[in-house]
Amino acid sequence: MHSTSGFGLILHGDMKLSLQAYSDSDWASCPTTRRSTTGYVITLDNSPISWKSKKQSTVSRSSAEVEYRAMTQAFSEVTWLVRLLADLGVKDLCRVTLNCDNNLTLHIAQNSVFHERTKHIDIDCHFRRDKVLEGLLILSHLPTNEQVGDILTKILPSHQHEYIVSKLGLLRSSQSPTCGGVMSTSNATWDPA
Repeated sequence: MHSTSGFGLILHGDMKLSLQAYSDSDWASCPTTRRSTTGYVITLDNSPISWKSKKQSTVSRSSAEVEYRAMTQAFSEVTWLVRLLADLGVKDLCRVTLNCDNNLTLHIAQNSVFHERTKHIDIDCHFRRDKVLEGLLILSHLPTNEQVGDILTKILPSHQHEYIVSKLGLLRSSQSPTCGGVMSTSNATWDPA
């Protein structure tokens, strides 16, 4: 993250009000506790508006389980953001797409049958199923190299890190990272606030 401390976010003025969520995890990454790291990024019309990286509070028994928990955390945040946007008068919000790079996790999320392997995460399953039935959630597979949540869960090779930073719409600023500002898209200059 140190290499991006001088970057700023781009918020587009011509937004179509489309929410995308990207959830990811790094299974059993802590060598001491074997707990996994969860990360998610939520974008509004391709501009990041919420993100989080956190070690999970429990040890997960499979990569699919830890990815499923990451998906549920991301969708909890999406649910809150949808309500916030509604309170702010945004009514024409499209359905939310939640992107995941784990096929087994998507299968579990889309399958209403509980199995021995998933019964311990059934509350998460019911929460997600309710949101799908409400028409708020679309689940989508995303190739791992396109998963922007990766930047919050693991150290990436420099070329992949740069690619994800560009996908997130981060812009290098020549100004101090501690000062905010507004970028004019007409001349692509940074105007410190």
